[in-house]
Amino acid sequence: MKLTNEVVLSALSNITLPNEGKNIVDSGAVKNIQIFGTDVELDVEIKVPTLQYKKRVEVDCIKAIHDHAFEKSKVKVNLIINASEIKSQIKGVPIPGIKNIIAISSGKGGVGKSTVSANFAVGLVDLGYRVGVIDADIYGPSMHIMFGLQGQSPKTVMVDGKSKIKPLVSHGVKLLSIGFFAQSQQAVVWRGPMASKALNQLLWDTDWGELDFLVVDLPPGTGDIHLSLVQSIPLTGAVVVSTPQHIALADAKKGVNMFMMDSINVPVLGIVENMSYFTPRELPENKYYIFGKDGAKVLAEQLKIDFLAQIPLVQSVREASDAGRPAVLQGATPIARDYLNMTKKILSSIKKRNANFAPTKAVELTNSKGCSSK
Repeated sequence: MKLTNEVVLSALSNITLPNEGKNIVDSGAVKNIQIFGTDVELDVEIKVPTLQYKKRVEVDCIKAIHDHAFEKSKVKVNLIINASEIKSQIKGVPIPGIKNIIAISSGKGGVGKSTVSANFAVGLVDLGYRVGVIDADIYGPSMHIMFGLQGQSPKTVMVDGKSKIKPLVSHGVKLLSIGFFAQSQQAVVWRGPMASKALNQLLWDTDWGELDFLVVDLPPGTGDIHLSLVQSIPLTGAVVVSTPQHIALADAKKGVNMFMMDSINVPVLGIVENMSYFTPRELPENKYYIFGKDGAKVLAEQLKIDFLAQIPLVQSVREASDAGRPAVLQGATPIARDYLNMTKKILSSIKKRNANFAPTKAVELTNSKGCSSK
């Protein structure tokens, strides 16, 4: 059989995607077909960018062409995300049952933002609070490792007639990460709208139950995920993590300024200085300021925001993260006390913020040049 567009379309008409009443041809999902001899390349538009959904569509298309067109055809499926569908699903209202949502951010990667997030969350549990964590670092998830849950997958439950994801629990923290859905060696290569939709699913399609705090570990920088977050939910506040060195501080300042923009207006609870100094085990009284001294502390003073903690560079923190047991659980050790004191200082900033300011409103984009608050 000679491969033509009509033959390929006829083969693809045997596929109906989940929650779609029509097959992918009649629904208009097939946007383009190119045929090179016996090879077929096609563009298919989808509304759900999760890895499982994308894989199912790709496999179904390949199988349909092999079964109904040409068995030995080499098929390439390009999946296009429907950006307007994603935008329509942005809610911009509080998540029922969650009292406070705290974003943990950093201007650049490699400053220990996720380590701070994990220890802050477990510190809150230690203080008696109900806590959840979203690993929103879509491109480099690590929370599933820091909580010792690699290789595990969440299940779904029915809540009020709707299927919801049930987060996994470790050290008393409810956790959801894109790392549960991507294989450990699999790169997550998504355009901005796809990543934003994935974040929206983690927020809204999850059975969080009643939480005092939902901690959102953001990717580094100031990009699509950050904007999607402030559009999707009203944040209680944001914590910015930095090292003391000048390059990191310049990026941290950009991160603070992003949240403080008039069009976004998310309260910045303060700055955590990570890797502040190094103390060797054999010289416990010595402090070596490898990345500079008091840089984030000075920045906090300049920006008139709280300085929340100085966390030293300690080998046991790395070991604890790799072992899936955050360092705040290390009992009466100096580093555990540092993280618990940090948690208490952030809590104090949250209470001060809630006492003095009205709840944050989610952001609604009005045009490509700026945004306005709802």
